[in-house]
Amino acid sequence: MPNRTWITRFVVDRRGFFYAAIGAILPALKIRPASAAEEVGSVQEVKGDAFAEAEGRRRNLQRSAPLFLKDIVATGPDARLVLHLGSATTLQLGSSARLTIDRFLVNVGGDITLQSGPILFDRSEDAAPVDMQFHGSFGLIAVRGTRFFAGPSAGVFGVFVARGAVTVSAAGTEVVVRAGEGTNIPLMGGAPSAPTPWGAERIRNAMQSVQ
Repeated sequence: MPNRTWITRFVVDRRGFFYAAIGAILPALKIRPASAAEEVGSVQEVKGDAFAEAEGRRRNLQRSAPLFLKDIVATGPDARLVLHLGSATTLQLGSSARLTIDRFLVNVGGDITLQSGPILFDRSEDAAPVDMQFHGSFGLIAVRGTRFFAGPSAGVFGVFVARGAVTVSAAGTEVVVRAGEGTNIPLMGGAPSAPTPWGAERIRNAMQSVQ
């Protein structure tokens, strides 16, 4: 396998998704969680309503707002949010998405819990790989330097790989999904479908849901 084809792993578990959040900057004041959580990134772009919540404090998000560990991030209907983690990782959130940055170490990796909505993970192709895990009711995605979509697609939970490869495991079934292919998990606890190329329209719809 080429060095730049990094494999991710998607293993279904039964845990529910939780919120994620990011720090924010209010006029003339940089607000941090009371425990002074570690800053791990920033908001690169926001369209529509988006907010962060940590330790019972909720704040609206704006561009350049810092991201902190344990924050809860949520987007409103028709909103879009782009998060920049570390130096080379971008995470795009679509409408009504929620996730938590549970752990993140620059150039090492981390854990994120996804509750709802579509996401697009992108690790720069020329950057060193990091170990990231995305937890959710449909599974666990373990990531190393790749670009993939995960979330609602064509009425199911879909995983599509734009660059690299992922291993998807659920209900005792494991499939390897390579660039240009996708797999479907129709129900929580269901097995992933055999990887097949996604059509141009489905790919376009998936990407539009996060852009």
